[in-house]
Amino acid sequence: MNKLFQYQRLILGYHGCDQSVADHVLLKKKSLESSENDYDWLGKGIYFWEHGPERALEWAEQQKQLSKIKSPAVVGAVIHLGTCFDLLDRQSTKALRLAFPRFCEEMANQKQNIPENAPAHGADTDMLLRKRDCAVLNWLLDLKEHSPGLDACDSVRGLFQEDEPVYKGSAIRLKSHIQIAIRNPACILGYFSPS
Repeated sequence: MNKLFQYQRLILGYHGCDQSVADHVLLKKKSLESSENDYDWLGKGIYFWEHGPERALEWAEQQKQLSKIKSPAVVGAVIHLGTCFDLLDRQSTKALRLAFPRFCEEMANQKQNIPENAPAHGADTDMLLRKRDCAVLNWLLDLKEHSPGLDACDSVRGLFQEDEPVYKGSAIRLKSHIQIAIRNPACILGYFSPS
């Protein structure tokens, strides 16, 4: 990645989780763990909502309804984006578009199917299981990390339009957000409790 896209800025990120995880991070000074699900929207990494504490809590509350956590909580973090693969930047989206045919060739050579993005449930029009996006991003960023002369990406950043329009005819969606996946935990400068 071009050094031009080494982000010299800090952001505040918010991670929805169970209270036990928040306590582990805040009281015992431990780091959040990287997510490695095959459907993660931005590939592997530690996930945060950029400047979105309410959205992080809403997500944690949804996880409670699904019986995945017991007590919803939010951990805040001060994050330096480092070398960021920013999907709000044309250079990154062009690189991703150019990488896809090579990804498909490699999958064919390995006799593997190309993953598909899919709905998480019958009413899901947002295709919440982003298996294709996850696989392509992981493939490209792992390739960059292990190729001489290319910079590894510390973070991935993307804008997601999610849920229904805010009103009839609108292109603005109720749950639109910027999400960050931190691939290099050294980018997390510190954690805090947002409450």
